[in-house]
Amino acid sequence: MNLDIPDQVRKKVITDGNESWLDEVPGVVDSLAQEWSLVIGSSFAGGHAALVVEVTLADGTPAVLKIGVPGHDVGREAMVLRLANGGGCARLLGEDVGRQALLLERLGAPMYDIVADRARRHDLLCEVAVRLWRPVGPDIDLPTGAMLAERYADRLPRLWEQAGRPCSPATVADALNCMHRRRLAHDDRSAVLVHGDIHEMNALRASDGSYKLIDPAGLRAEPACDLGTIVRCTPDLGDDLWARTEQLASRTGVDATAIWEWGTIHRVFSGVYACSIGFQPFGDLLLAEADRLTA
Repeated sequence: MNLDIPDQVRKKVITDGNESWLDEVPGVVDSLAQEWSLVIGSSFAGGHAALVVEVTLADGTPAVLKIGVPGHDVGREAMVLRLANGGGCARLLGEDVGRQALLLERLGAPMYDIVADRARRHDLLCEVAVRLWRPVGPDIDLPTGAMLAERYADRLPRLWEQAGRPCSPATVADALNCMHRRRLAHDDRSAVLVHGDIHEMNALRASDGSYKLIDPAGLRAEPACDLGTIVRCTPDLGDDLWARTEQLASRTGVDATAIWEWGTIHRVFSGVYACSIGFQPFGDLLLAEADRLTA
C-alpha cells in the first residue's frame, strides 16, 4: 500500500527510535481496510501522535481511521468515545486497540478556521463541553482531576527549570497553590466525564452544524477542569479573563473560583511546557499573561 505518512508523524516516530513502525503501518492499514471494508483516502496533516487517514465505509459513509504511533495508547480515547456515544465527541464506529486503531465519524473543519470572532468561540466551546459532560463513577477506569493536579504539581517545578525559568517564581507558586486546592476539591460523587484539552483546533464542525470534540484526554473530574482550558484559550485576545470566567460560570452553574483556578493551572503548565519544546509564540503569550496576573 502506498500510504502517505505526514512529516510530523514520521519525525515523531524516528525521534523516538521506532522507525520500524513506518514499514509496518501500511500492512496494518491494509488489513484493517479489508476487515472493516474501507476505501483508504488521503492522510491528514497536523498531528504527530497518530496517523489519521480519510476512509469511506462500504455504504459510502465518510469516516476516519486513526492509528496511534508507538507509545500513544488509544485505549483511553476509545473508552471516552464509548461513554460519550457521539454526544459532544466524534462517534466511535469501530476499534481495535490491539493494533492501536480507531474508526471514527468524519467531521469537518476546525472551529479555528470557521469562526472568525474569537470571543464567540468561547461560547461554542462551552456548549460542546456541556454536551460531553456526564456522570462517571469510580468504577470507570479513568484518571481523576485530582491525579492530574498532582501530576502537574510534580512536573511543573522541574519543567520550569528545564525551560530556563520562563515565568516568575510567583507565577509558579500561584499555579502550585491552585493545583493543591483543586486536588483537595475532587469528589468522586460529583465527577463527570471531561475532555481535558478543549480548544478551537480540537472542535470540528459536525454535519448538523454543531461542533464535536476530537482527541479526548479523558478524565473523571469537576466540570471546571474543562472550562479552565477555555479560560486559557486565545491568550492574546486582550479581554478580561475574570469576566470570561464569570461568563462561563453563569452559562454552566459551575463555581467561578474553580474555573479560575483550573484556568491558572492550564495557563501556567501549558505555557511552561510550550516554552520547553519551543512551541511559540503560544508559550510566551500564556506566561506573559500569567506573570501579569501575579505581578
